[in-house]
Amino acid sequence: MDKTFKDFKLHPDVHEGLTAMGFEKPTPIQEQALPIILEGKDLIGIAQTGTGKTAAFLLPAMTKILEGDRKGIGALIVVPTRELAIQIDQAIEGLGYFGGLSSMAIYGGGDGADFNQEKKALTSDTDIIVVTPGRFMSHLNLGYVDLSKISLFILDEADRMLDMGFHQDITRIVKECNPDRQTLLFSATMPANIRQLAKQIQKDPEQINIALSKPAEGVLQGAYVVFDHQKPKLIAHLLSGKNLKSVIVFSSTKKGVNDVYRILKQNKLNCASISSDLEQTQREQVMLDFKNRKTTILVATDVVSRGIDIDDIELVINYDVPNEAADYVHRIGRTARAEKTGVGLTLITPHDQGKFLKIEELIEQEIRKLKVPEELGDVPTYDPKSNARSGGGRGNYNKKGKGGGGKRKPFRKKGA
Repeated sequence: MDKTFKDFKLHPDVHEGLTAMGFEKPTPIQEQALPIILEGKDLIGIAQTGTGKTAAFLLPAMTKILEGDRKGIGALIVVPTRELAIQIDQAIEGLGYFGGLSSMAIYGGGDGADFNQEKKALTSDTDIIVVTPGRFMSHLNLGYVDLSKISLFILDEADRMLDMGFHQDITRIVKECNPDRQTLLFSATMPANIRQLAKQIQKDPEQINIALSKPAEGVLQGAYVVFDHQKPKLIAHLLSGKNLKSVIVFSSTKKGVNDVYRILKQNKLNCASISSDLEQTQREQVMLDFKNRKTTILVATDVVSRGIDIDDIELVINYDVPNEAADYVHRIGRTARAEKTGVGLTLITPHDQGKFLKIEELIEQEIRKLKVPEELGDVPTYDPKSNARSGGGRGNYNKKGKGGGGKRKPFRKKGA
């Protein structure tokens, strides 16, 4: 028999928040994590984005805070990006409404007034503080932040934070925390540096693993093998004249985002772009317009791939192959959420074929190479091992737009 949230010993005000937001059944990570966290145990949760991990730690954290004395900061949540901080803060606002829970998202990019507001939250009895490491360190170094009473310390997307160079900041923050706290660590992957971090900051943690590094089953994945100069025409072909309501196009660089945005504008498509060049208020407005469907297509860097919380995204396009294989999963994870379906497409140039092969090996799946429109002309053959040896190059030609075929053997799992 499937469990519902009523089967868990959550605070009545938390149950009321869940009911008001229409949540009845937990996702797999919520079903496994809730009992462990409610028992007060440390936890390592390996789960990709879109699995419901935010609520997996927020629901028991809220319950513990509401059942405690609510003096000092109750829970500190550390995340890699401002987008994720805002998303979690909004979830707290919704789920914690009936409990009157107070929260504050602290991230870079604000002005002096924002800093003073953050300081006020940090020096009063705020229930939950959500922070990015850099901004929080600015407050911590000024000496007025007291973490001696926190009951929960939560690291979300820990692998991403270590990749961004925040290990030293995290270690410093942990030293300031209540030694008797409960520590929860969530990560999409479990490399050696995450295991080492867990040993440093946790006590006998339980571990749960949910769909490690695999795209959701509802994502229809495909790829086009093309030359660089063919990408602008192909992206315009894929998006023009289609009745699409919500699309994200990812590029690995700010320049790439600007280039794609210009191409789509030239084709009179309803689009907006977002990167670290924008002021915080501009970024929030762009995301709001996209969420409310005022904007159909969002062109973005990876900064939003783990921080966006919008359902019903129909199509994700990787204008270029992400540098890290795990980032492919996070990009594609923006569609087909909550058991829905979606499409994820990637444009592969000869230079990127080696990186794409690593993605296929990571997800243990060969992604179908789709036929490129004939008007684009000859396309490269998909031969990633040969192209990797030649440093990318121009690649072999494959006429009639068949960007696949080639010499490559069928993909097999290791040991198969």
